[in-house]
Amino acid sequence: MAQDMTLLWGSGSPPCWRVMIALEEKNLQGYNQKLLSFEKMEHKSQEVLDINSRGQLPSFKHGDVIVNESYAACFYLESQFKSQGNKLIPDSPAEQAPMYQRMFEGLTFYEKLSNSNPSRLFNTLELQNKGSSRSLFVYIFSFYTDAVIYYNWFVPEGERHDSALKRNKEALVTELKLWEGYLQKLGSGSHLAGPSFSLADVTVFPTVATLFRFGLSAEKYPKLGEYYALLKERPSVKASWPPHWLENPKGQDTLKDM
Repeated sequence: MAQDMTLLWGSGSPPCWRVMIALEEKNLQGYNQKLLSFEKMEHKSQEVLDINSRGQLPSFKHGDVIVNESYAACFYLESQFKSQGNKLIPDSPAEQAPMYQRMFEGLTFYEKLSNSNPSRLFNTLELQNKGSSRSLFVYIFSFYTDAVIYYNWFVPEGERHDSALKRNKEALVTELKLWEGYLQKLGSGSHLAGPSFSLADVTVFPTVATLFRFGLSAEKYPKLGEYYALLKERPSVKASWPPHWLENPKGQDTLKDM
């Protein structure tokens, strides 16, 4: 089964990480995989375009079936391998409803961390610094890190505005408080949608982990910190942890005062 699967992915990309966690949870180790470099534009290679005409990662293929959107791939894996590995969608409607709610709110959470227009940003960066790896690095990571993190890097000095950075910070804080409140209501040791690990955790945890990678304070957001500490020890998460994070565990402190 897993031998018929191919995943093209990038390290540290939350969408890629979602699919990798789902594969681990369904005991589908041994699939064909290839780590590609965003900085080298390998996501635009013919190898990727043959599977994903958008030239994006992840690119996932199972036999002749292609499912590239990360949420769709996670649903597909749970549907096709329902009786294998860990159950990721609960049976009861009362448990399913909060799982679906948090899953799709997770998309909003993710978008709040990438509130710039990716196409416009890419064009601007290419014009400013055509072909450089620095431009591509910023472009890729702007998909899942708010301008708060990379504001001083991808916004030219003469175009920076304290008011814009302030708005970005306020929007991020509002979103963080929302998720902190969700976890507060569920109590200690809970997952995002209740006591059991589910697709909500598969899809949203990579976003949470990215925040802590960039220095989010567990003291200021104790419930998110507790959730992060709980899930980072889960076997599926450890097995799929971004390799460049392993090489450099310290991360950054951009969000330490958030």
